[in-house]
Amino acid sequence: MESLAMGKKLLTSVLVGLLGNDYCGTGCKEGPCFSKSPTGASVASIVSPQFFNGIINQAPADCAGKKFYTRQAFLTALDSFPDFGKLGSDVESKREIAAFFAHATHETEFFCYKEEQDKSNSYCEANPKFPCAPGKSYHGRGPLQLTGNTNYGNAGNALKLDLLKNPEMVANNPVVSFKGSLWYWMAAVRPVIGQGFGATIKAINGRLECGVPAAQDKVQRRIRFYTNYCKQLGVDPEPAPKLSC
Repeated sequence: MESLAMGKKLLTSVLVGLLGNDYCGTGCKEGPCFSKSPTGASVASIVSPQFFNGIINQAPADCAGKKFYTRQAFLTALDSFPDFGKLGSDVESKREIAAFFAHATHETEFFCYKEEQDKSNSYCEANPKFPCAPGKSYHGRGPLQLTGNTNYGNAGNALKLDLLKNPEMVANNPVVSFKGSLWYWMAAVRPVIGQGFGATIKAINGRLECGVPAAQDKVQRRIRFYTNYCKQLGVDPEPAPKLSC
């Protein structure tokens, strides 16, 4: 498992256009509001106990994440992001869900890890809007390994949580953990998902993996998870040229 800080570009300028008003009207419970799709599969029915447990049961019994991540925590976090997994057709919706869990599987080793194992880098960057709190580390935490004070600050604003002062919440509260990753997905990954799974790799860890010969095994591992999950969900992945970055 590696940190995503190098691959995650600062989102400040992007978020202004994506988030708009932080909170909006009927149907928007918490967090940033996104346009609604008129159709889309039920995420709860797609992420069934069988699907979720089929992932986490592959983690060793002594993993910290095994007693931390739960399907219910994911579904509870999903209440804040009602447009996740709803892209206008069942095929597109299931592909998005497969992609999210493929990356989460890769980053956490089947939901084994709650946070980055190498904590030597605090990932504190100069940002007057989101200054690092004294003594706090912004290393990767959660299913997609939320990394860097800018991402923690933006996620905290969207979720109404002070993640700059309390970044540990992302590794201590399973609902917050999923919310942090869903926030990053909707803000940085969802806008490019129509370009194919390869574009999602680039949005998550592109600088460290895309076009890097030594990292192609990691890219292929993400693709294997994705194609496997698509198969489990009953859809075909997009054509091969769109799978890799």
